[in-house]
Amino acid sequence: MNTPVPGNFKPYIEGLIEQKKSIGYPYDTSAQELKAFGVFCLDNYPDETVLTKEIAMHWAEKRQSENVNGLMRRITPIRQLAKYMNRLGIDAYIIPPGIPGKQTRYVPHIFTDQELQAFFTEIDRCAVNSCSPARHLIIPVFFRVLYCCGLRSSEARLLNVEDVDLETGKLMIRQAKGNKDRNVMMSEEVLNLCRIYHTKVSLIFPNRIGFFPNQCGEFYNDSRIDCWFHLFWNKTGITNSSSGNTPRVHDFRHTFAVKRLNLWVQEGKDLNAYLPYLSMYLGHAHLTETDYYLHFVPEFFPVFKEKTREKCANLIPEVKYEAE
Repeated sequence: MNTPVPGNFKPYIEGLIEQKKSIGYPYDTSAQELKAFGVFCLDNYPDETVLTKEIAMHWAEKRQSENVNGLMRRITPIRQLAKYMNRLGIDAYIIPPGIPGKQTRYVPHIFTDQELQAFFTEIDRCAVNSCSPARHLIIPVFFRVLYCCGLRSSEARLLNVEDVDLETGKLMIRQAKGNKDRNVMMSEEVLNLCRIYHTKVSLIFPNRIGFFPNQCGEFYNDSRIDCWFHLFWNKTGITNSSSGNTPRVHDFRHTFAVKRLNLWVQEGKDLNAYLPYLSMYLGHAHLTETDYYLHFVPEFFPVFKEKTREKCANLIPEVKYEAE
C-alpha cells in the first residue's frame, strides 16, 4: 500500500486488502475507498472501535452531485469490510444490499468511422515537444494499439519493451484485470507500425523499460493518457456525440468489441461459437462480461438486429446492473 491506513479500523482494512490481493484481485480502487473510510472514521468517530450502524449509514449518505454508481463504488468496500470483520468474529454493521438502489446503466460511446478518422488524423499531427522528446512518436502508435487490439488503457501503457514481440506480433499482457496474463495478437498493419516506431524511439531511449516511455523511459499514468485523448479529441471539433455518452479512452475498447461483433454478424458467423474467442481476447474472466456488448450492437448497428431477428432471437441475455 502506498499510503498508510489511518484510524481504529486499520488492522481490519489492511487485512481485507491483503486478503483480496492474495487471491488475485488488484483491489486498488477499493483500497483507496477503504483508506478514505479510515480518514472519515478518524475525523467523525475518533474514539469508536466498533463499526456501528450509525457509522456505516453516515458513510452511505449520498453526497452532493454524487450519482448512484459513484455511491455504489464507495459503499461496496465498506460492506465487504463489515463482512470480513464478522468472519473474524467481530461485531460490524453490514450496509443492506438494497442501498443505494439500482445503478444507472452506462451507455458507452461507440465511435463512428468518421470520428475515428478525425481523431487519428489529429494525433498524426502531434508536434514535437522538447520536454517530452518521444511524445510525437508515442501518441499516434499508442492509440492505434489501444483501439486495434481492444486493450484497456492500463494494459497498453504498462507494456514493457520485452512484452512486445516484433517478430510474431504477440503482445504479452501481464497482470491485467483479475491479475491474469494473456497474449494478444496484432494485425500485420499494426505490427509494421510498431516496428517502425520501436526503431525511432530506441534512438531516443535506447535502454527504456516501457514500450511507450515517459520522459524517464518508464510508464505514463492514466491521467496523462486521458489528457492526451481529450486534447486531440477536442481538436476534431466534434461536439455532438452520435451515440452513447461523452467519449472516453475506454470507449475505444467498447468500439473494438461492438464493431467485431457486428462484422461477424455481417459475415454470417455463429455468435454462440465466436463469442468465447472474443471473451478470451479481451481478457474477460466470465463470458457474461462479453455478453454485455450484445446489448449495444443492436443499438449502434441496425444490421445486427435485422440479421439476428430469427437466428439469434434468444442470444441477448438479461444483464443486472446492480452490483454487490
